[in-house]
Amino acid sequence: MSNLCNIQDIPEGESKGFNIDGKSVFAVKRDDQVFVYVNSCPHLGIELEWNPDQFLDSEGYYIQCSTHGALFTVETGECVAGPCQGQQLTPAPFAIVDGQILLTEAAEAID
Repeated sequence: MSNLCNIQDIPEGESKGFNIDGKSVFAVKRDDQVFVYVNSCPHLGIELEWNPDQFLDSEGYYIQCSTHGALFTVETGECVAGPCQGQQLTPAPFAIVDGQILLTEAAEAID
């Protein structure tokens, strides 16, 4: 397992990116829940963020691809607007143990 961060390191309604052993993932905290996805747009396979740790749209409601503006729901990763509509982000397997967000062993399969 790889330690991403303490759950308290991500403020409510914000996101944070991580590069662990060459794997790029990001986490979003919403309503005291954490969602972790592979940092790759299903349309072009490129990283999503505008700037470091900036994965959300200006309202903080959707995950947004910086290249073409596709919007993804935080809870499911489904694309609801943009060229990859109907596709979704790849969830990254994780666990929360003693307040730490950890990528699980299955995350080693993330390309």
